[in-house]
Amino acid sequence: MEKIKSLADLKKKREELQSKIELREESENVENLVQIKVAMATCGIASGAKQTMEAIIEECNVQKVKAVVTQTGCMGYCYAEPTVEVKKPGQDPIVFGHVDTKKAKDLVDKYVINGEILEGVIPVNYEKIDK
Repeated sequence: MEKIKSLADLKKKREELQSKIELREESENVENLVQIKVAMATCGIASGAKQTMEAIIEECNVQKVKAVVTQTGCMGYCYAEPTVEVKKPGQDPIVFGHVDTKKAKDLVDKYVINGEILEGVIPVNYEKIDK
């Protein structure tokens, strides 16, 4: 655990914890938030998905993006790990492949905030069945 050595450190820690509390309080309405899922099966972890997820969380905090960042199992795209699925409110999810820490920060900055599509989109290869 990181030591708190100054008032500034304490304020920073308070802000981090406050944002986590707010996210928990809003988690009942996740359909109104950006949802980011990082594939954390064995292949994803071996490819750096843990660092990718940490970079996404850090960038969301820096940019003050309200997002639910979670881990998920295998998405079936082992060749493109680490893979990240992003679902913006009211839109279909998009899966990005080969998301390293640099691309993770670009993903938040360029796609989540500004709507720019990045390289590495994995095309949808399934159909939804609505009953």
